[in-house]
Amino acid sequence: MKKAFIFPGQGCQKAGMGSDLYENFAEARELFNRGDKLLGWKITEVMFHGTELELMETKNTQPSVFLYEVALAVSQHDVSPDVVAGHSLGEFAALVIAGAISFEDGLNLVLNRALIGQRACDKHKTGMGAIIGLPDEYISRRIKEIWDETGEPIYFANYNGPGQVVITGSKEGVRLACKAFKKEGAKRAVPLPINGSFHSPYMNEAKEELGVIIEKTNFKYPRIPVYQCVDAKVHVDPNELKDNLIEHITNPVLWTDMVNNMVADGVDSFYEVGTDDTLSKIVSRMYPDKIVIQLPDIETYKGKVKIFKD
Repeated sequence: MKKAFIFPGQGCQKAGMGSDLYENFAEARELFNRGDKLLGWKITEVMFHGTELELMETKNTQPSVFLYEVALAVSQHDVSPDVVAGHSLGEFAALVIAGAISFEDGLNLVLNRALIGQRACDKHKTGMGAIIGLPDEYISRRIKEIWDETGEPIYFANYNGPGQVVITGSKEGVRLACKAFKKEGAKRAVPLPINGSFHSPYMNEAKEELGVIIEKTNFKYPRIPVYQCVDAKVHVDPNELKDNLIEHITNPVLWTDMVNNMVADGVDSFYEVGTDDTLSKIVSRMYPDKIVIQLPDIETYKGKVKIFKD
């Protein structure tokens, strides 16, 4: 049985996240304390006792998700992964758990990713939108047509699963595309409450700035293989891992292909290392015959692991 740990990205942050891990597991407690020291402020106070609004602050959101996921992964005593994969931000936690980068370097990269990305987003009126229920090929054709008709740039940001994608681009372009897709039969076509155009050419400046920091970071051969978002393929070479992480800043998340490739390579058990079941639902819909398990905070350790078999 080949097991994969899968790490979700930004958006899964929740008030109170990680407090049970801190109270019950020495490994998690040690990581949270190191995180506070490295960042120079008590992010654990925000995670454990802060409001949803505080968690949404740029300097808090991504480091909180990263810290929680790494802490949850290292607190697993009964299961260890054969491969890892992360969705967008989740790739940083995956790289740490695989041993490709240190926890300290991972946290530093995530904080810089948040701050640099926000600066890039503030320069343009951009947005993102979720489209569900239309074929990827149809969406690809139509966003090009809408771009040509309106002059408003639109790109793919995430291929999350068959018929489930995220588009990005100018705020007006995303609005017009969502309006068109709703009329054309999408089950859901809505702009997301995100100011920014992540995983698109709008992030070119961020790619240059963050790329310099990534280049200076020490990458090692991981203990276990890593599937990366930018090409959906498995990698172990440190230079490839580094280059792909940089390219990923301006390229879409190929999660659909990542799951397909993991299954093709023999993965039959997926463990979601996050606060909710976002990736679990996607994987279980794609492969109802596979074991898909959510590792949801302390409930896991009470023998209440949630298994998805729908």
